[in-house]
Amino acid sequence: MKRALFIFLAVFVAMQFIQTQKDNKQTSRNLEIKAPENIMTMFKNACYDCHSNEVRWPWYSNIAPFSWIIDSHVGNGRLALNFSEWENYSEKEKQKQLKEIFRTVYASMPLADYIKFHEEADLTREQRTQIRDWTGVMK
Repeated sequence: MKRALFIFLAVFVAMQFIQTQKDNKQTSRNLEIKAPENIMTMFKNACYDCHSNEVRWPWYSNIAPFSWIIDSHVGNGRLALNFSEWENYSEKEKQKQLKEIFRTVYASMPLADYIKFHEEADLTREQRTQIRDWTGVMK
């Protein structure tokens, strides 16, 4: 039992040496998505930690293996959609992104695991409807 605990502890300590890059690339505010204040507040509370260059890295993002999981979610989120770089998208890509926001705001976003640690990200049905209505106006 002591040996197993020692091995576990040694592996856990060794994992801490494999750190991820927690970067927030500086981008001009001119590139950020433009939306009414209420929509922007919802985006910032529920989306920006994975879909922007303004990630709020929590303390546990420094502890492996959580750091690896969070880094993966942020990397994949930014690849899928980056609100901080919205104006870099072509008009066709913006329309595609708006359709995706419309589709996922009820289906799968924000992720349930994220909501467990960020209650402010748990959008109400009314908020989700407001986002959907806004995406429809933007199309």
